[in-house]
Amino acid sequence: MGAVKGSGNKTTEVPFRLALVRNKIKGWKIRPKGITGNPGFIFFKKKIIIFVDGCFWHGCPKCGHVPKTNNSYWGAKLDRNKARDKKNNRILRKEGYKVLRFWEHDIKNNLAKCITLLKTGMKK
Repeated sequence: MGAVKGSGNKTTEVPFRLALVRNKIKGWKIRPKGITGNPGFIFFKKKIIIFVDGCFWHGCPKCGHVPKTNNSYWGAKLDRNKARDKKNNRILRKEGYKVLRFWEHDIKNNLAKCITLLKTGMKK
């Protein structure tokens, strides 16, 4: 577990950050302090928060899984993570933020779609 990184992840945050730069999207901050849920990115002026969720840690319905070893522990752990994500979304929306969540597999397989969704959210 010591190798698990919460920020600067090469499969999620780094590619997304590079896509923001390549698409000349400005006004974002990475890993803002003091924001509920510790989002990966925030656009303060547009009030948009972005989470880039690892498929395993956040229980992706498409490719997440519960390990067979110590199944009860991991099942409960992943359920708590999903519940925390929902709670954080509610809190942030009450604070006036638009919350976008992108799965790790979306960043890997369809980054252009993620950027398009962000741009659409920024127009509103």
